[in-house]
Amino acid sequence: MGDRPRERRSAVADLEPRDVAVVHARLLDWYAACGRDLPWRRTRDPYAILVAEVMLQQTQVERVIPMWYAWLERFPTIHALARASRADAIRAWQGLGYNLRAVRLHAIACQVVAEHAGVLPRSVAGLLSLKGVGRYTAGAVACFAYAQPVAMVDTNVRRVLSRVFRVDPGAVEDIADAVVPPGAAYAWSQALMDLGATVCRAKLPMCLLCPLVASCGGPRVDVRAKKSRPAGEFRGSERYYRGRVVAFLARIPHGDGISIGDLATQTAPFAERARQMALIAQLASEGLLVIDAEQQVRLPD
Repeated sequence: MGDRPRERRSAVADLEPRDVAVVHARLLDWYAACGRDLPWRRTRDPYAILVAEVMLQQTQVERVIPMWYAWLERFPTIHALARASRADAIRAWQGLGYNLRAVRLHAIACQVVAEHAGVLPRSVAGLLSLKGVGRYTAGAVACFAYAQPVAMVDTNVRRVLSRVFRVDPGAVEDIADAVVPPGAAYAWSQALMDLGATVCRAKLPMCLLCPLVASCGGPRVDVRAKKSRPAGEFRGSERYYRGRVVAFLARIPHGDGISIGDLATQTAPFAERARQMALIAQLASEGLLVIDAEQQVRLPD
């Protein structure tokens, strides 16, 4: 391995099999001893894994665990979710934020029941045919549920692979599948995620505790990665007011509604009323709520 990030066109060709094998052995040994005990790692149910992967998008593991259990108790199978209304799914999602994920998950369930007899496809290509399923989620379900030897790249995986194999972060997808160890795709991908989340962190990486420190190119590889902007104040943000609208409607009895004006008044300061009404209309266009001809608002059926 060289000292500088390799260009995208040669990333795979420049991998040394001996070096890759050493990384495999060290990381898999570390994962066997230090891997996180997460509930969705105790199942190979494709639906349960899909639910976990959708919930984990933009949400911390600690918040997801109780919601994952609660969701599977409410909708234990993909058929159960497809039979439920979209409103039921949105109500069950409350507390996780980014409510469009609930709408997307419900739509996936309906499509799988309608087109695949309620069985999630086994291949990445088949999973990508489902509306709302991206490459990462497809790879996760294919690998973690069906033991397919495929990779998936999230923020943590990208950081670990770019540092260890000294490639530009933008070229990680080019090597991700090539470095999956035969017969150990599941443990490998989980190990990459765990290492990135707990040791190989974006800020203050704990290199001296890392099992790959002897092989690693180090954090300097990330110099060309875009710097993240500081998160703005959540309270008072657009996402905050969107969430207030959905949470308010989730407390209304099934089938009942509220006028769009009253909903805006109930969920935002009076000075923000016009902006809130625009947000309500936007939420309706996204399928998170319904506005009828009388301007009454409710969760969708």
